[in-house]
Parts: sequence; C-alpha cells; structure tokens
Amino acid sequence: MSEHIHSDSCGCGHDHEYEHDSITLSLDDGTELNCIVLDIFSVDDKDYIALQPEEGEEDDDNVFLYRYIQDENGDPELLNIEDDDEFEAVADAFEEILDSQEYDEMFDEDFDEDELEEEKE
Repeated sequence: MSEHIHSDSCGCGHDHEYEHDSITLSLDDGTELNCIVLDIFSVDDKDYIALQPEEGEEDDDNVFLYRYIQDENGDPELLNIEDDDEFEAVADAFEEILDSQEYDEMFDEDFDEDELEEEKE
C-alpha cells in the first residue's frame, strides 16, 4: 500500500458510525481496492484502523489492519504495521472488539425476545 484516498470528509473524530465510511487503497501493484471502515481503535495510545474490502472485491472476506494517523493538515494517513508483536497486539484488540460486538448483539437479541414474550402475556 503506497497511499490511500479517504472518500468522505468525516474528520475521523472517533465519535461516529464507520459503516458508511470507505477508503480506496492504492496497492503496490497499481491496483485500487475499495474498502469499508470497520472501526478505528486505540492500542497502547496509538490509533489503528480495520478495513474490509467492499462486497464484490476479490478479497472481500479479509480484514486489513493499519496504523492510523492524521498528518499536519488533519488528513488521515495509513501506515503498514511492520512489527510482528505490534501487529499481534492490534489483531488481538480487534478480535476483542468483534467479540464484544457479537456479545452485545446476542444480548440485544435476547432482550428483544424477552420483550416480545412480556408483550404476549
């Protein structure tokens, strides 16, 4: 990955939904890959971004993790994670986020079912 283009002007203030944000990655081989932003999160006081190729892209079941920074103009910049230990810590943190979201969704579903049963009574 040599550069990227952020397709909206969200400012990435970490307080909005990422599901509609997208980034076009310019890959080293000159091709471009459209990705959705799954999350921006912190590990050890550094920000990281998790991207997934949009449906229909050839790698659409992969998740890409990058270091996320903003340059002096406030524009987002993605950096490769070169250190194996750093990458493992970031991957573990992202998995915890996914596990937490799945738990929350499961809890929400159980809550909805309980509400429905109460309404029936």
